[in-house]
Amino acid sequence: MDAKLLAAVAALMVLIFVSPSQAKPISLVERCYCRSTVNSVPRGYIRELRFIHTPNCPFQVIAKLKTNKEVCLNPEIRWMQQYLKNAINKMKKSKQGN
Repeated sequence: MDAKLLAAVAALMVLIFVSPSQAKPISLVERCYCRSTVNSVPRGYIRELRFIHTPNCPFQVIAKLKTNKEVCLNPEIRWMQQYLKNAINKMKKSKQGN
């Protein structure tokens, strides 16, 4: 009986003193932020853009609107394609200048 009690107390002590992991569960890490996209947001309504590339998810574009609402944009929109092309060209030019 004393051995069982000692084992239970030892197990309880391990649970108390072992710090929990700060990492998120795999199921949360691997989820795509954008589950659906919007095609019809005028550029004038957008305050900022974020680009997310995660494994097992397509390229994701998150737009923060002037109303502080976040929406996922379809990266295939024509003006988005032009925006990305211009940004890539600008990055290439700045690297060539250095």
